[in-house]
Amino acid sequence: MRSGLIEIRDTVLAVAVAIVLALLMRQFVVETYRVNGESMQPTLQNGERLLVNKFVFRFQKPRVGEIIVFHPPLPTNEAYVKRIVAVAGQTISMQNGYVYIDGHVQNEPYLPAAWRDHYTLAPLTVPAGDVFVLGDHRAASEDSRFFPGHFVPVRSIHGEAVLIWWPPADFRTLGTA
Repeated sequence: MRSGLIEIRDTVLAVAVAIVLALLMRQFVVETYRVNGESMQPTLQNGERLLVNKFVFRFQKPRVGEIIVFHPPLPTNEAYVKRIVAVAGQTISMQNGYVYIDGHVQNEPYLPAAWRDHYTLAPLTVPAGDVFVLGDHRAASEDSRFFPGHFVPVRSIHGEAVLIWWPPADFRTLGTA
């Protein structure tokens, strides 16, 4: 009888430890997000599930080309997924849909020519602690061009999208453009 109680206690303890570890991992290390909308096509498709590294920005600053999940400076509880196109200290401008960083036009191989819009943005310098983000499908994206103040605070970033895990046919890692 006593060994049965010990087995039950050990099982309950193991399950409790597993739950605590899973919650800690979700809070501080990785989390999943669902892509909602067309703003990151063709890179990401509506409904795909992403694995987001929440730990990476504890050791490095966000970099141009990374796809991030963040809370936008808008009255919404929805998380957004966009690509960083400029970081602190860089000056961004747009002319007829082409992105210029510090006066140099950017090569954006992930952006199909048909999806480039004709947006023009006067030069803005990204402040310390902020990033400037755009969707890959510019005509369908609500991004830094339309956010109040234009920038996303780094503290609002949940993490970097590193992997598409669902649906299985789309399974792949996401690299920096």
